[in-house]
Amino acid sequence: MPLLPCLKKKKFPGSLGKNIFQKHNPPVQQNYQALLEMCLKNKQLFTDESFPADISSIGTGTILKKLPRNVQWKRPYALHRSPVFYAANRKQLDLCQGLVGNCWFLAALQALTFHQDILAAVVPQNQSFERKYAGIFHFRFWHFGEWVDVVVDDRLPVNEAGELVFVSSVYKNVFWGALLEKAYAKLYGSYEDLQIGQVSEALVDFTGGVNIKIKLPAAPPDLWDILTRATYSRSLMCCQTQLGVTCQYGPENLVRLRNPWGKIEWNGDWSDSSYKWELLSPKEKILLRKKKEDGEFWMSLQDFKIHFVDFVICKLTPDLVSQEDGKKWMYSLKNGRWVKGSTAGGSLGFSKGMFWMNPQYWLNILASEDSKRNLGSCNVVISLMQKHSSKHRNRAPHLFIGFSLYKVALQQEEINRKLPPAFFTQHQPVNKRQVFLDEREVTCDFHLEPGVYVIVPSTLEPQQESEFILRVFSRKHVLREMGGNTSFILSKEIVDRYEGKIWEDFFTKHFEQNPEINAVQLQRILNNVSWRHFRSFRLSFSLDACQSILALLDLNASGTLSIQEFRVLWKRLLFYLEVFQKRDTHRSGKLDLVELHAAVQETGISLSNEVCNLMAIRYGDPDLKISFESFMCFMLRVEIMGEAFRNLTQDGRGIYLQESEWMMMTLYS
Repeated sequence: MPLLPCLKKKKFPGSLGKNIFQKHNPPVQQNYQALLEMCLKNKQLFTDESFPADISSIGTGTILKKLPRNVQWKRPYALHRSPVFYAANRKQLDLCQGLVGNCWFLAALQALTFHQDILAAVVPQNQSFERKYAGIFHFRFWHFGEWVDVVVDDRLPVNEAGELVFVSSVYKNVFWGALLEKAYAKLYGSYEDLQIGQVSEALVDFTGGVNIKIKLPAAPPDLWDILTRATYSRSLMCCQTQLGVTCQYGPENLVRLRNPWGKIEWNGDWSDSSYKWELLSPKEKILLRKKKEDGEFWMSLQDFKIHFVDFVICKLTPDLVSQEDGKKWMYSLKNGRWVKGSTAGGSLGFSKGMFWMNPQYWLNILASEDSKRNLGSCNVVISLMQKHSSKHRNRAPHLFIGFSLYKVALQQEEINRKLPPAFFTQHQPVNKRQVFLDEREVTCDFHLEPGVYVIVPSTLEPQQESEFILRVFSRKHVLREMGGNTSFILSKEIVDRYEGKIWEDFFTKHFEQNPEINAVQLQRILNNVSWRHFRSFRLSFSLDACQSILALLDLNASGTLSIQEFRVLWKRLLFYLEVFQKRDTHRSGKLDLVELHAAVQETGISLSNEVCNLMAIRYGDPDLKISFESFMCFMLRVEIMGEAFRNLTQDGRGIYLQESEWMMMTLYS
């Protein structure tokens, strides 16, 4: 399977051992309004202890070498006699980059200023240094699938001359940019964590949109049409597009760009001093030409493609990929994670045998009016975003991530079971050339026929852990996680496959004297059986295991098993023993997490990854390995609890028990 070349190679992780999956740490939520009212009531200025005014909020790495001596933290009233939060009459950004190398952040912010309604969502405008001032401000960011409100105090780092160390405004009394940067630094750990980034990340953080990245050296022929549609739709870009102008020799497509630094400009064709402007009519020249060193300039589309590598468009809805804008799009989001030994299967190129273990998502693309007019083709945008586990954004390097998309013939009722390993050796993905990037987000747009598909997100290498979110945009679709619930479907084989192998004389022998057996008798029977077909390991059942088995199968709560109940146990035991030996590939007499997942799938039962992992912790040894005795107890519990759910539920979605019923189920089982 061809893969895009990767820029760097990461060390393969060690064995599972006792490592614990590190979850993404969501930001601390503070109630802005409550804190504001409390400060006003107490007549005091807000002090944010969660992001203190000290070096820990700036950083501890290379940024320290850039800092001036004697950095102090001061509030705007100490820096200007009449500070202003936001100057509504300023159409341009008018912000200056500070010591942090975060021009990517400023470039995205520059694009945000072209859409005042979106800017107002990120920067609430009802804040000021006059009315209800208490030294507290707040900003809103889209953070891995949800909007979060980030609260900061207005203490800002300054040098000995009283100048802001980081982002500042050209107008020294305007402070919204500096406070926004502080909130963004708090969201990601520190100011230093903003040093390296991509404009695409900030665009998504400001909007919750989806990015489309165009490689300009290999730009599509309709690039100008894409730019034009992006300009007139609700898109954020790092440049502004305009319609072409007419020169003496014919039409010329021009692109206007703005440097977030506000100073350095292009000096080639169509720059402020270019002779090309003389080719325009006087009216067009007056409207378009600006002789200012303000960081804003024009380029031809051809020069734009030559001198820039990537062009990012962030869409609030993915209507950019359609010729018709303004139509309603559906949006779905699913949270997932890759866990070592469980769901971290890696890519097909690295580990074909483990690829099936990755999370799988059932996607049903439904026909819409647009698809009927466009010969059945539906526009679909799929985005995969990894979450960092560290509080600090730049202390957790990105993994190489990507996804595969498969066309399948599955009905909705079949999504409780993941696709088996054999499927992926026999079928090719729709995106035959998967893209794996060590970036926060990987996005691809497709033109798909209506039908059922399966999305398999993965890391490039197996056994790499991270949480992720999967987003799908289309006109009309349904997205579900496969095997994502605890319900299961028992194979008919479990019921009658071993009926002919049950020895009648065996039951007569053990139940002739005692119509029912207790846990001690059950242990004696199981440990004295001659297991002729299973000699690779010695079976041994503890009294505790037999007590657990009895509790699960003793439906009438008598403390014993009848011959009918033992028949059920016997058929289950033979079936699970065969599955266990088949999946115990190392012939160790124990299943590791990978083998456990394979064994569960072999039984025909579909369990969520969460349940499998928890059961490995509950029934496994310190290395999370499962003996047959534990596997048997685990699977019996799964069966019985599933059957109990189906018997007790009234609507197929939940069960409603009296307290006595709940206690009976939980304590006795």
